[in-house]
Amino acid sequence: MRKLGIIGGASWNSTALYYDHINRQVAQRLGGLHSARLVIESLDFEDDYARYHRVNDWAAADRVVVEAAERLKAAGADGLLLASNTMHRSSEAIAAATGLPLVDIREAAAECVATDRRTRIALLGTRFTMTEAWARGPYEQRGIAIQELTPEWRKEVDRIVYEELAAGRVVRDSQRKLKTLITELGKAKVQAVVLGCTELVLAVDTRANVLPVYDTTAIHARAAVEWMLADREQARAAA
Repeated sequence: MRKLGIIGGASWNSTALYYDHINRQVAQRLGGLHSARLVIESLDFEDDYARYHRVNDWAAADRVVVEAAERLKAAGADGLLLASNTMHRSSEAIAAATGLPLVDIREAAAECVATDRRTRIALLGTRFTMTEAWARGPYEQRGIAIQELTPEWRKEVDRIVYEELAAGRVVRDSQRKLKTLITELGKAKVQAVVLGCTELVLAVDTRANVLPVYDTTAIHARAAVEWMLADREQARAAA
């Protein structure tokens, strides 16, 4: 089994979901007492990362995650996972610095949506994920159109992520707002909603909405398990 290095803590709430998802799936796939070979570098979200978001200092944010990735490589990681959609803004810098393969949340989610033949989606997340090309590109490159949210909705979704979910608070009023947003998107002929923030699944019931909802945390964790077990599966197939 390949060892996966996870950069987490942005926020710790979704990182905990990754740990649970990945270990459960490895145990199901391999049986017995198997669990995942992981090494985790968990950031202090406030001091190490979020403060740079507030002032758009992405060079400093890049340095934080690149240094974390280098520590994971030194700890024996064979590949990397960023347990945050927004953190993928630094993916090129990480790849250049470490040379390690990255299990990419954008590619995994976009491929899942394309496989289901969805051609018009809404991408919910931080203001960066909802508007910037590095996050939208993998969907658009597959011919998937992204519905634009109003500035008011973008601001509110971003607020819910940073002020509530990243702090581990699930507020009932915000859950209702997100459900209203998804209902409005359905009326706008959107075919599916992508939770492009790893915390959003804490507030959105993926099974109880008018539209299909893609949980990027779960999708990303599945892709990670596939990558971790790839050598083992190939060896078994060749035997």
